Amino acid sequence: MTRTTRRYGRILQVTGAGVAALLALSACSSSGPDSGGESDASARAGVSGTVNVFAAASLTESFTELGRQFEKEHPGTEVVFNFGGSDSLAAGITSGAPADVFASASPRTMKTVTDAGAAEGTPVTFVRNGLEIATLPGNPDRIASLKDLTGDGLKVVLCDRTVPCGAAAEKALTAAGLELTPVSYEEDVKSALNKVVLKEADAAVVYRTDVRAAGDKVEGVEFPEAAEAVNDYPITLLKDAPNAGAGKAFIELVRSAEGRKALTGAGFTAP
Repeated sequence: MTRTTRRYGRILQVTGAGVAALLALSACSSSGPDSGGESDASARAGVSGTVNVFAAASLTESFTELGRQFEKEHPGTEVVFNFGGSDSLAAGITSGAPADVFASASPRTMKTVTDAGAAEGTPVTFVRNGLEIATLPGNPDRIASLKDLTGDGLKVVLCDRTVPCGAAAEKALTAAGLELTPVSYEEDVKSALNKVVLKEADAAVVYRTDVRAAGDKVEGVEFPEAAEAVNDYPITLLKDAPNAGAGKAFIELVRSAEGRKALTGAGFTAP
């Protein structure tokens, strides 16, 4: 059964003993372009074991679905996900955490991995994602724009500037000529969204995919400046992948017609 580590981003942010704990956790859990068809039959036949995938938090729902599909197509395999802030995941990889695949929410965080020589080949952009404002159900504060988030008395949260969703929000605010001081900066997009879900905040700037995944727990508000802050999502096999064969097969699935269907169904757009 596909396993998921949701709070991995928090673990990766510590150093020293935290990195040692990270390595122990990952050890225990123990690419080329695709034309869009299903995985090659010969590659499928040779895939086995555990594939460890480090992926941006915003990919949680769609990758979990693809992980189940992968295990069904490759009996006897197991996909173990570590979801979190892309910067924290990249830091873990460059610190030596064993992983097979890295899917980042921005080229900048992927560059951390490629600059360290930890990627096998050239990362490929597989989807794009944009921002929305997540409000409380029914939008009781009548938020209709980024400017409305600067109003007095509103509790607004953003992702930390070091993670892709936070960098994108800052870019959108700059495009709008606005300054916003949130009540908190969160470690990844799921943490920011949960502040609204739990009614600890009135609004958050998050990805549209996360608004969609939350269903009726939040209401989404589109804004034009989001077009200035679209994030490309690159994916790569890692150089020291413990299970390179399974890692390649998972990337093939992500980039296949089935993969695109799952991702666009979650609100991502094609590159």
